[in-house]
Amino acid sequence: MKELIQQVNQLKKTEIKNIIDKRMKEFSDLNKMSNEDWFSELCFCLTTANSSQKTGAKIQNELGFSGYYNLSLKELTIKLKELGHRFYNVRSQFIFEARKNKNIKEILSQFNDDFEKRDWLVNNVKGLGMKESSHFLRNTGHNNLAILDRHIIRALQENKLIPEFKTITKNIYLQSEKVLNKICDKTNLSQGELDLYLWYTKTGEVLK
Repeated sequence: MKELIQQVNQLKKTEIKNIIDKRMKEFSDLNKMSNEDWFSELCFCLTTANSSQKTGAKIQNELGFSGYYNLSLKELTIKLKELGHRFYNVRSQFIFEARKNKNIKEILSQFNDDFEKRDWLVNNVKGLGMKESSHFLRNTGHNNLAILDRHIIRALQENKLIPEFKTITKNIYLQSEKVLNKICDKTNLSQGELDLYLWYTKTGEVLK
């Protein structure tokens, strides 16, 4: 853990900190925006699963709220295929079904706790697991949740902080999140910020 903490603290002294701070400001700004903006971000996170953030962003830039909400299921499927999503049939179905949660910001406002919000998303939005729900919440200004994608898992496993596993169960996810909390304490970062730093160490990029 010590080596990973040192690596993150070194990055905090570079231009990367300014880039990450700017990204976190964008997430904070989205927190104040409309149900439509939040629904667009929800659909973005649905399309990043089993794909990439770049593909999800490409789709979001093309469709926006209007496309996500108004296209027919067939039109959605065609668009996702044209825009390069590998699982265009399944993801278009997930977006189509998510429309019942168009007022997602209002729905989540009934919960005061980020963890309760994540549990609701996992249980009520088809296609969102622990990672994607955490991703969506971080991108809408909720900074207390870990986003355990393959890059973050690799960083933790390479530093022997979590064991190898074939499937990320909810219990494994929560245990890994506790490990990341310890790093957050040592680096004075939120989970959302730490994710961007660790993601940069594995990819050389700061995406959303």
